[in-house]
Amino acid sequence: MKELINALLQHINLNFLLQAGDAEEKFHFSKLFNPEFYINLELGGVPIGIYVVLFIIFAETGLFIGFFLPGDSLLFLSGIYAEALAAPLKFLPQGYSPVFVVATLIAISGIIGNIFGYWFGSTYGKNLYQKEDGFFFKKKYLYQSESFFQKHGGVAIVFARFLPIVRTFVPIIAGIVHMKKSKFMFYNVLSSILWSFILVFSGHYLYGLFLEKFDIDLKHHIEKIIIILVLATTFPLVMKAIKTKRLEKADKTGDE
Repeated sequence: MKELINALLQHINLNFLLQAGDAEEKFHFSKLFNPEFYINLELGGVPIGIYVVLFIIFAETGLFIGFFLPGDSLLFLSGIYAEALAAPLKFLPQGYSPVFVVATLIAISGIIGNIFGYWFGSTYGKNLYQKEDGFFFKKKYLYQSESFFQKHGGVAIVFARFLPIVRTFVPIIAGIVHMKKSKFMFYNVLSSILWSFILVFSGHYLYGLFLEKFDIDLKHHIEKIIIILVLATTFPLVMKAIKTKRLEKADKTGDE
């Protein structure tokens, strides 16, 4: 009897290990940085991609810990998968445009995110300058965003939408310096609409164009698209960092 129980327990343990191994194969930590993972996410067989996308946009534009989340590439891919993303929204009337609905919802989410960032900056922002660096927070990003905001003023909110990391901190900086609320809201709404509609519609129409004219399905080239978008959006930040280091080096040389 004891041998039978031991054999049964070993069988159960083996099955558990096999299932855990399969789950590990299906999910890898790197997927968290892949926008396609969020878009196609399901919960109990129910697609929840649109809700996850909207939360990510809110977090990336409103929560200072959201700077590492995918932004531009997520919007571009949302245009490609617009129909699938809009499908769970049963309350929409017949004949609606999925890409327009997705772009509008993302724009609204970005507006709300920036409002939260502004409120956070005006209420608690000063404390961030005394905060130590951590995994989710780097003080250098705060100073870079402050410099960007001081240089471009209100227009910085529009420019920042298209710059990773900077777009997370600029609304917080606007709150810290107590930028006029009406002025902030104008640039906030304008930048959200431009950012969302340009990238979502670009993804949607380029997908159709490549499929129709060149018989190329962009869904089979997602990794390449993500790499290109990441390089394109981070290039200005890299050049800015190189220029800053050169100026610092020149200043040190001049002092000597």
